[in-house]
Amino acid sequence: MDAQLKRGLLDVCVLKALSKGDSYGYQIVKDLSGYVSISESTLYPILKRLETAQCLTVYSVEHNGRLRKYYSITENGLARIQEFLGEWEDVMRAYQFIKEDNYVKE
Repeated sequence: MDAQLKRGLLDVCVLKALSKGDSYGYQIVKDLSGYVSISESTLYPILKRLETAQCLTVYSVEHNGRLRKYYSITENGLARIQEFLGEWEDVMRAYQFIKEDNYVKE
């Protein structure tokens, strides 16, 4: 899969996972495991990029004597999901064109 396309898909998948409630890195990986393959080493740059884009916020909570970072989706993040869904219709039209067997070059 094209790296740019995959990057965009993973960003939106992470946002969708967070739309169900605040979470932390390892849990996000587990939540996505049935849908996409993502490692923690791939996830953390995505989370940082989404934070910079103001699609999520970060806060820490003590857990077993250590601080655990939790991520929370913002209104910008929810809007990004909706934007993606609108764009996906265009992607699917292009997919159908590419997949089509009977395209004749004039």
